[in-house]
Amino acid sequence: MIHVADSAKQKIIEIKEKEGWGDEYFVRVSVTSGGCSGLTYQMDFDNQPRPDDQEFEDNGVKVVTDLKSLLYLFNSTLEFSGGLNGKGFTFNNPNASRTCGCGESFAI
Repeated sequence: MIHVADSAKQKIIEIKEKEGWGDEYFVRVSVTSGGCSGLTYQMDFDNQPRPDDQEFEDNGVKVVTDLKSLLYLFNSTLEFSGGLNGKGFTFNNPNASRTCGCGESFAI
């Protein structure tokens, strides 16, 4: 399961409304190699399901990921922080043993 905080839900709704995207669009998250800690989060909006997708709905938001990424993201929470010191979308990942200062990469 991948969780969605209220802050992320509100921003996702705002982005979808601004872009004119309907309910067929969902949030696609994944983990790739890279970053200063070894693994990097990726997030985008998509409307094309893939055969290996793992789908979740939390807090009224549909989140999709591939099976490999799910191993790294299981029980993580997608959050959003705005304002002057905000970082945008971030993951609160209980599986990460360490994260970098920017919050965009992590290690297991």
